[in-house]
Amino acid sequence: MDSIKNAQQDMRNAYYDGGPGMLVSGLVWLLAACVGWQVSVKASVLTLFFGGMLIFPMGMMVAKLLHRSGKHSQGNPLSSLALESTVLLFIGLFIAFVAVQSHPQWFFPIMLLIIGGRYVLFQTLYGLKVYWVIGVALMAAGVLCWLLALPFYMGAFAGAVIEIMVALWVMYKAQE
Repeated sequence: MDSIKNAQQDMRNAYYDGGPGMLVSGLVWLLAACVGWQVSVKASVLTLFFGGMLIFPMGMMVAKLLHRSGKHSQGNPLSSLALESTVLLFIGLFIAFVAVQSHPQWFFPIMLLIIGGRYVLFQTLYGLKVYWVIGVALMAAGVLCWLLALPFYMGAFAGAVIEIMVALWVMYKAQE
């Protein structure tokens, strides 16, 4: 690839502007929220953890269903950024898993902060400013959930609503 703009265009084309992955992520947040509300904290945490492992492959599948490749070009220099940003996710998971032992209500606010931070990096990956917006919205939701000491599952509901709404908008805009 001869420029960042071309690399970003390749990512947008392959992954439908990132909307399918965001939609799948929002649905995982929603499932984790429902499990936390109706079952238990532990089951909800595990739902987010294991469901999170399915986000990328399911997002690729949705992108393919929408007639995109679901795979960026070999040699795209931004592919390493996507992988490297996953390190932040693992750091956040570790912190959240430690916190949930003594403060269950902190789990989802921590995850919202980490995922929000990761979305900010996706602006570089896709070249779309909406990723700054969703990143800030998720981080703000995390802070608000923590400050207001909301029930455990409310952070997951917040993540679900934000991601699903923005994903639908991103996918709508990707059609243009």
